[in-house]
Amino acid sequence: MKIPTLILSQLLLFLLIPPPFHRNILAHAAAGEWDLLLSDIGISAMHMQLLHTDRVVIFDRTDFGSSNISLPDGRCRDDLNDTALQHDCTAHSVEYDVAANSVRALMVLTDVWCSSAAVMADGTLIQTGGFNDGDHVVRVYKPCADSSCDWEEITNGLAQRRWYATNHILPDGREIIIGGRRQFNYEFYPKKPSERSYNLPFLVQTNDPRIENNLYPFVFLNVDGDLFIFANNRSILFDYVKGLVLKSYPAIPGGDPRSYPSSGSAVLLPLKNNSAAEVLVCGGAPKGAFISANNGNFTGALNTCGRIRINDPNPQWVMETMPMGRVMGDMVLLPNGNVLIINGAASGTAGWELGRNPVLTPVIYRPDGPIESRFEVQNPSTTPRMYHSTAVLLRDGRVLVGGSNPHTYYNFTGVLFPTDLSLETFSPSYLDSNTVTLRPKIILPVSQSKVGYTQQLDIQFSIPQGIVNGAPIMVTMVAPPFTTHSFSMNQRLLVLGGGDVSALGNSTFRTRVVTPYSSNLAPAGYYLLFVVHGDIPGEGIWIQIK
Repeated sequence: MKIPTLILSQLLLFLLIPPPFHRNILAHAAAGEWDLLLSDIGISAMHMQLLHTDRVVIFDRTDFGSSNISLPDGRCRDDLNDTALQHDCTAHSVEYDVAANSVRALMVLTDVWCSSAAVMADGTLIQTGGFNDGDHVVRVYKPCADSSCDWEEITNGLAQRRWYATNHILPDGREIIIGGRRQFNYEFYPKKPSERSYNLPFLVQTNDPRIENNLYPFVFLNVDGDLFIFANNRSILFDYVKGLVLKSYPAIPGGDPRSYPSSGSAVLLPLKNNSAAEVLVCGGAPKGAFISANNGNFTGALNTCGRIRINDPNPQWVMETMPMGRVMGDMVLLPNGNVLIINGAASGTAGWELGRNPVLTPVIYRPDGPIESRFEVQNPSTTPRMYHSTAVLLRDGRVLVGGSNPHTYYNFTGVLFPTDLSLETFSPSYLDSNTVTLRPKIILPVSQSKVGYTQQLDIQFSIPQGIVNGAPIMVTMVAPPFTTHSFSMNQRLLVLGGGDVSALGNSTFRTRVVTPYSSNLAPAGYYLLFVVHGDIPGEGIWIQIK
């Protein structure tokens, strides 16, 4: 068959364009790849946290009854307060080893259901609260290189019951724990002498009777050290030291709730040199959706996002429209500064059996793109990820996805959306096979390096194909979040400023960047450091800023 000259010339032009710059041509083509890692990890991934050991701590709840993975060495948990199983020889937490693609069972003693957490400066995971006899407990997980580490529990470590609360690391290295069911207050961990819990009237003001719609509030550390807190459809800038509301922002246009159980999601957009802090809130369920769903009517999810520059003199929401509505979605900051919106449902709300019409199709949001074309639909999964699903970024740039259990117990048959115990990954298009020679590989510094604030950092990296067509080189650092119930606590991405890129020969390059100037920008702790070539990141390394 003879190919017309015009079509042939267009095809040749397409093939000659370097891969990283195909994006403009393929702006509306689906991209990304799904891979099943493990079909059964023994539990459902309701909560997840990546640690600097490249292992992911995962847990659901103790009162689901027996899980599908036994505790090691014949161990059992005896808890007379457990509402499902007082003598339980199965695990409700696991550690997933990314490199080995394997899990090992961990032992939690009290109920961790719908809890919150953050990673401290030394890499220790501090998890707080839960349900029943776990609601005042602080749990400590100290990462290890072998298989010796496990959960430690501090009974009555909290001043108040914490269930559906939000944690955030502060510039001084402590955690603040905000809200929770019927808790209109906040507290710190660890506490200073004489510290207690402190009232936060904003949580009373944003509480919808019988529905709440202000649980798991979206909390972000502003660049000045204060906290941006979003609950229901409203937000404030809060000085947690003095207990003062510094600014009240306009309600998000439309007035629909975005917090649990309406369950939209939110991110702090990438922080760049001298750029304003911006928050993006997407999806959720409209007013009345929770009550309607309980009556068997499943309202369509919100298809809007609101974006606000929180330090503007007169901050206003700018609304954007997603390709589809989504409730119970997760928002993941990718190494190149884009946002992945994944998981969730097209109708209903969060809660037992209250979601319908799974959204199998992820979307990538490009914050710096033209406002009318920032969303790109990706290739769909075949696995519904409904209530109690999670997603976290891995060091190699893949996104780990798991969970989905909208049932009071594990339920695998005879239901619309069976309990899911699998783990899979979504690989954005920057991991396509045609980008292998375009991905930067960091040579120096080595992984696990320690760096200080306002430090000049020399980064050496190689790109097998070299820098293509003068593509920009960007260095980013990402704080891995604790993810549950459609919100990633402490998620943060910084674009590091610096000088030009110089060639060292043999496809090797050097750039010099400057680390963040204070713990207001980047609280001390472990971060993933990436070099990004155009739109394509290489594998990250771990650095510890202190």
